[in-house]
Amino acid sequence: MAGKKVILIVDDDHELIDGLRMLLEKQGYQIMQAHDGQQGKQMIYNQRPDLVILDMMMPRMGGYPVLEHFRGKSDAPPIIMITANEGSRHKAYAEYLGVVDYIRKPFAMDRLLEAVNKAFATPAPAPVEAEAEPK
Repeated sequence: MAGKKVILIVDDDHELIDGLRMLLEKQGYQIMQAHDGQQGKQMIYNQRPDLVILDMMMPRMGGYPVLEHFRGKSDAPPIIMITANEGSRHKAYAEYLGVVDYIRKPFAMDRLLEAVNKAFATPAPAPVEAEAEPK
């Protein structure tokens, strides 16, 4: 497994994780999974994935507290947020917190794969000052 990019999928939907795992493993990625934001946050610290696919709404801890925690940290991995929420304010806030992409559920697997490939092809953004206010 050496040399493979590692993707952490954080979602409480086991079927979605299984589908994403199959898709991404076929593309040569190594997959880890967490079923809530608290577990995902710990895995980001301990396992250091190259990319995180993060659901917004989950038990125990949703995606926003995870994003808020890692916002502006230079060692944070790129994060793609997936959500069933359709509000544009949610998307704007997620982008403010630094997501590299925001994908609404249900989504085509090709759309997610495009976001993953783009995240790996794009250099990580410079850290953002933690005290900055949303615009």
